[in-house]
This record gives sequence, structure tokens and C-alpha cells, in this order.
Amino acid sequence: MDAWLEIVGIGEDGLAGLSPAAHAAIARARVLVGGKRHLAMVPDSAQERWAWPTPFDAGIEKLLALRGTKICVLASGDPMWFGIGATLARRLAKDEYRIHPAPSAFTLAAARMGWPLQDVATLSVHGRPIEALHPHIQPGAKLLVLSDSGETPAAIARMLCARGFAASEITVLEHMGGESEARFDGIADGWPQKRHRDLNVVAIACIADAMAPLLPIVAGLPDEAYLHDGQLTKRDMRAATLARLAPYPGALLWDVGAGCGSIGIEWMRAHPACRAIAIERDEKRRGMIATNAKNLSVPGLRIVAGVAPAALDGLETPDAVFIGGGASEAGMLEKCWAALRPGGMLVANAVTLQSEAVLIAARETYEGELVRISVAHASPVGKFDAWRTAMPVTILTARKPA
Repeated sequence: MDAWLEIVGIGEDGLAGLSPAAHAAIARARVLVGGKRHLAMVPDSAQERWAWPTPFDAGIEKLLALRGTKICVLASGDPMWFGIGATLARRLAKDEYRIHPAPSAFTLAAARMGWPLQDVATLSVHGRPIEALHPHIQPGAKLLVLSDSGETPAAIARMLCARGFAASEITVLEHMGGESEARFDGIADGWPQKRHRDLNVVAIACIADAMAPLLPIVAGLPDEAYLHDGQLTKRDMRAATLARLAPYPGALLWDVGAGCGSIGIEWMRAHPACRAIAIERDEKRRGMIATNAKNLSVPGLRIVAGVAPAALDGLETPDAVFIGGGASEAGMLEKCWAALRPGGMLVANAVTLQSEAVLIAARETYEGELVRISVAHASPVGKFDAWRTAMPVTILTARKPA
């Protein structure tokens, strides 16, 4: 099939910055689609043209209904970098569309800042929660962030201060490449709470205060990072559990008996494409999961109310299952194992003798691995210190054969 759809990236310099191929794509289109700002850059012609409606998804469906018509979509910069090109590419065959990229906002911002782009995290909070920045706020990190609006820079400054990164350097770059380009530099602490123009990129050089809390992306966040009522897989056990679950991009985890949601949350923090479903019976704990997911930058964590194993009916097939509570419930292991995709990983933790007995029997059935881990912490005993050992945890790990 010949490409019926062409997607042209266009910068603030308008048509003057386009390649001959991009000019030709615009000229041969019967329908021209884009934001009002982009459409205004193209002189009037006999072409039909329409701006993206609200909601945006309605425009996608309208465009796809015209499949086969010569259409040109105008987009900002590189359409395949947090752009409409990436959205449409998921809905079309590769031979249906052609991309004509312009320099992305990230490319322009890196050039303005003098930052090698390969050393920078490129992020977007356009239409996304600002909490998604949390995993990337690390000492010494450099971030380029596509803003959602003119209020985003001030919101980022407040977040940096709250995280203990008040000395971080912020630069706001507005309308790069155009006649109205502007730049503003400052420090998070004392950043003016003003509104910038909506089209802006925020560059951040993260500088941590001496005692800033560190939230690494590797498994094992501090227990204090979570709101919980004691139903929490503790830090050292959490790291050991996540290592056995082995998250990878795009994989879906069932966190069964999720408690405060720590396993599902850290599974999703391992990679932006990781997904998780937290199944929890207790309403108060479900509220904690939602709060923790937002605070720890994975607001996309899905929360399912109900008692497992019945609550598992109808859920998407998992690539991994963690059973943190309820392993001794009748039919729990069997149902989780049956639902797991071939090659998927099942990990179950047990503290009580009854649950441990279930895992010992399951090892024979599923040919898994058993390990018992005991963690001790030093704590005061009078004027001395001694080891206090937490209850040992037995971990079953089994991979479902193909």
C-alpha cells in the first residue's frame, strides 16, 4: 500500500525550516490536519483542513475513518518523540504512513544548554502527571522536560524544593527556533511563581541538598517512602522479591494481596513500560496504594478491589505474579499458575508455617526454587546494641514452562 498519511514535523520557524520532501508532502495532501498554530503557518489553499478537536481521541478516529485519502498531519518538531507520530504508528501498518521529522524540542534545548543529548533524560509532563518526574530527580542528573502549560516550571520548582533539591538549576526555554524565543534561568529555591508561555521546555540540573531523601530506581526503596499500616514487604525482602520477579519492559505483574502496593509500585518503577495490577481486599489499604502510586511516580498502577482468587477472574494475562498474602487460601496458587503466561514467573512469600507448607508442596508441583531469608537489624539493648531478627520469610520462585 502506498503511504496515504504523511506526518510533517514543523518548528517555530514554520515552512522556512522544512525540507523539500516535507514541502511536497503538504502540497500533495487533500486534507491538512494539525493544531491551530501549525495550520496558521500554511497559506490558505483548496485543501480541506481541520484542527484537532477536543477530546483529542475523537480526531484520531476521524482521521482513521479517512484511511486511503491523501492526508498530511502537521506536528511539533519530531513527531515520533512524545508526538502524534508515535500515537498513529501504533494504529497503522508501516507502509501506510511516512514521517518527515524536524529538530525536536529536546534537540533544540540540548543545543541551547550545551548538554550532550545522550547524557540527558528526555521527559514529558504534557498531559501526564508531574509526579512522573520523581524517579529521574537524582543527584547530578540533567533533565529536559516538555511542559504541560505555562504553570509547569513553577510546579517543577516546588517539587524540587519539596524533594530536597532546592539548589537545582532551572532554565525555561520558550518558543525555541522562532522570533519570540526567550530564556529564563534561576534556582528552584526562589523560582518566581509566574506563568510562562505555554510552549516551553524546562531544563533541570539536579543538585541535591546534603540530606535530600534518595529514591533510586533500583528495587528496595526505604520503608519510610510508603504510607502503610504495617502490611508492607520490607525493604530488604522487597529487593530480593523483585530480583526474582525480574521485571522487563512491557511486562504485566499481578500483585496479589498487595497491602500498600510496594511490589507493584517498584515493578513499575523498574521501567516506564512495566505495568502492574494490585489486587487488595481492604478499602483503606487500597487508598494507601493509590497515594503511594502517585507519590512514587507510577499513577498508572491499576487497583482491583476484591478477595483473591475470585477477584482474579477476567484480568489480563500476567507475565509475572507475586503472592504476598494469602498463599494458603484454597486454590490461590493453582489459579495464579493457570493464569500465568508460558514462560512467566511466579513468586510467593510466606511467613507462617501454614503458608510455608503450601509453598513446600508447590515446589514439587511446579519444580520451583525455595529460599528462606532472615534479616537482622542492630538496635539498642540498654547502653549496648544487639541484633534483632525479623521473622524469616520463605520465598518460592517458579517459572512456568512453555
